[in-house]
Amino acid sequence: MGNTAIAGRAAVPGSYTTDICIYGGTAAGVIAAYTAARCGNTVLLIEPGNWIGGLTTGGLGQTDAGTKDAITGFSRQFYQRVAKKYQQSGEQWTFEPRVASAVMNDFLAEGKITVFMQTQLSELTKKGALIVEARFSRQGQNKEVIVRSKQFIDCTYEGDLMAKAGVSYFIGREDNKVYGETLNGFQLPEYHKQSGYHQFPDGVSPYKIPGDPQSGLLWGISGNQAVPAGTGDKKVQAYNFRICLTDSAANRIPITRPADYDSSRYELLVRLLEAQPEMRSVNNYFIWSKMPNRKTDVNNRGGFSTDMIGMNQGWAEAGYAERAAMIREGIAYTKGLLYFMSADKRVPDTLRNFIRNWGYPKDEYKEFDHFTPQLYVREARRMIGAYVMTEHNCTGEVTVADGIGLASYGMDSHNCDRIAVNGMVKNEGNVEVHVKQPYPIAYRSITPKAAECTNLLVPVCLSSSHIAYGSIRMEPVFMVLGQSAAMAASMAIRMKKTVQEIDVQGLQQWLREDPFLEKAKK
Repeated sequence: MGNTAIAGRAAVPGSYTTDICIYGGTAAGVIAAYTAARCGNTVLLIEPGNWIGGLTTGGLGQTDAGTKDAITGFSRQFYQRVAKKYQQSGEQWTFEPRVASAVMNDFLAEGKITVFMQTQLSELTKKGALIVEARFSRQGQNKEVIVRSKQFIDCTYEGDLMAKAGVSYFIGREDNKVYGETLNGFQLPEYHKQSGYHQFPDGVSPYKIPGDPQSGLLWGISGNQAVPAGTGDKKVQAYNFRICLTDSAANRIPITRPADYDSSRYELLVRLLEAQPEMRSVNNYFIWSKMPNRKTDVNNRGGFSTDMIGMNQGWAEAGYAERAAMIREGIAYTKGLLYFMSADKRVPDTLRNFIRNWGYPKDEYKEFDHFTPQLYVREARRMIGAYVMTEHNCTGEVTVADGIGLASYGMDSHNCDRIAVNGMVKNEGNVEVHVKQPYPIAYRSITPKAAECTNLLVPVCLSSSHIAYGSIRMEPVFMVLGQSAAMAASMAIRMKKTVQEIDVQGLQQWLREDPFLEKAKK
């Protein structure tokens, strides 16, 4: 059942008829379900995996918020509810996973939401451009959940329902020429001595025997070649786990050697440590953000860290069993990395001694060996919808009139590949460019083209170029868009219109005047 012990009604296999069916129990999915219920609709929330809340409850306690005033509605209320759990006023932007899970469960309980866990989409039936029925299989059971719904909302990180519905999408990085951008496609970032900037310094050999190409490439380096900057491809930015650790002796489970540990995976890290001997702080190799109650949100930093670069390239279109195997591989890599940093004699004493003081929290992820089950899927499929958000929206060069939420984080991409360039190892794909001010996200970017589907909204895998998605893809924004999608679906039901035909100005006014749905109008 994962972290959701609460469901408003019994979630059992069978046939259901509902107003709004939401696929994906991410933070966006929870907020969409709660919103839909507040609007007076019958709702089903179906999660293919075993975790509710996505990254918001899965370790990302250091909220990537951008301009906080741009976060509105139930998304902002989430952070207010977190503050109340800590007996604080206002909003709390850093938090423990278990507290975030408690808040998400409160939303589900208040909305009396029927939740299906480990229930995976198997088939969609359409009549023209209208989805009329969805079939789901229960993991480990020979039983189906059959749903007939007026409206569907895909809140998965992968866009699985969108894809099954025959909606156009893209995976990877568009060539800069496609949308007239400057930051898309192949990018080879420079190394900065002060920060590392997620890159290797010059001179680090990529070969098993340093300087000998015939010896083969070290683990973690692909055989891909450098190409001109801005060249498009199908590569996806790296995933990782946002790691919750604690230094509380009473609450700490020691970091130990994993059963499948392979120290050769970390040979590149040894060479990086040797190449930058002045960098001995943990913050040169991890973003080690402190959370309440002596916990962390650990993220990727530097040339070699928690990002398992290149290992996620098949994720977006992989089956559920294949994804589960990739998650296990990612956990093995990450736990192995922590053990390596705490135990291998080639790691400087300052680093080893620091990390030895940390361990897995006894009071987090109890059903999952105290380690998050939620992979940070930074980007997978992206819809090609009625409007494509691009770099030009992020810079303010182009502004849309049908905005239903604001984004404000910088245009951000983690590395997509690790390659050999002129006999040296280099990471490829990292981009970090600030935006000057919040900018609106088009309603048309969460709607498919009308010819493809008329009763589906996609607030997570929305229509965006790779680099614009790097700015939009933040959890608070996904929650904002989840609420907007549910309100739009409610309007489509009430007006008996397609999602493309609703009164968008009316939706914008509703969002402005009743962001917490206190009037609970339909």
